[in-house]
Amino acid sequence: MNTETMKSALKELNLNIVEMTDEKATLDGGDVLFTGREFFVGLSKRTNQRGAEILADAFKDYAVSTVPVLEGLHLKSFCSMGGPGLIVIGSSEPAQKALKIMQQMSDHRYDKLTVPDDLAANCIYMNLPNKGHVLLHPTAEQYPESAKVFEKLKDYMLIPVCNMQKVKVDGALTCCSVLINKKANI
Repeated sequence: MNTETMKSALKELNLNIVEMTDEKATLDGGDVLFTGREFFVGLSKRTNQRGAEILADAFKDYAVSTVPVLEGLHLKSFCSMGGPGLIVIGSSEPAQKALKIMQQMSDHRYDKLTVPDDLAANCIYMNLPNKGHVLLHPTAEQYPESAKVFEKLKDYMLIPVCNMQKVKVDGALTCCSVLINKKANI
């Protein structure tokens, strides 16, 4: 999908679009973690400080904190939101260091769910009408030990999604999704 197609789809939903015109700014969606209260922006090979500043300018009502990404492609290579106030985080040293920085930067205390495999931490949370908490996560075939950790989320509908092909090209579940919070027309 190209930029113009995405822009057109977002306009149809009457969403505000902010374009980055600064050619020196880079901001990859995989480096942007929105918690519902604030943004954490990973500074990585794909996102720089100027990109984080533009995001902060666009979302003035939310705190925006930067987190160095020392290993992996981007921030969501080892963490994502697993529900309201719940960060799913990988167990590697770089992932845990990033979590510590996020905890230090935030006024809010998040719960955490630590999974043994960093890439398994990339999951998609949705709160769906008539379904409640839904979590798309990598399969037990890919990450058996991490799948056992997800099973601890008893109040969730857990949906394992095979990500084996996307991983070959540095892709993850969140790379293939755009979540939009819209009220259903009833």
